[in-house]
Amino acid sequence: MSEHDMDAIVGRATEQVNLLEEALAGLASITVRASSESDQVTVEVDGNGNLTGLWMDDSISTLDVRVLAALITSTSHEAARLADEQRALVMRRLQDAFGRV
Repeated sequence: MSEHDMDAIVGRATEQVNLLEEALAGLASITVRASSESDQVTVEVDGNGNLTGLWMDDSISTLDVRVLAALITSTSHEAARLADEQRALVMRRLQDAFGRV
């Protein structure tokens, strides 16, 4: 194998490592907020859908606890769904980039 061939292999490997690092950074930076239709509940999740923030308007004090629980749950699910979409976008970009390398 020639020196030129080795340089090409090392260059390609380096580019792939850089692509992976960019993807990992992109995944780690995902933060999504979703609010209920009534704006009484806002939920923030990370790229894995883990809850990182929960805000509730003072008006929730008038809600039945079951209604509030359903509102928090549905808003959390929406935030997690949006985070999943962003994760999928990062992964599609990575796959596309690997196809070009």
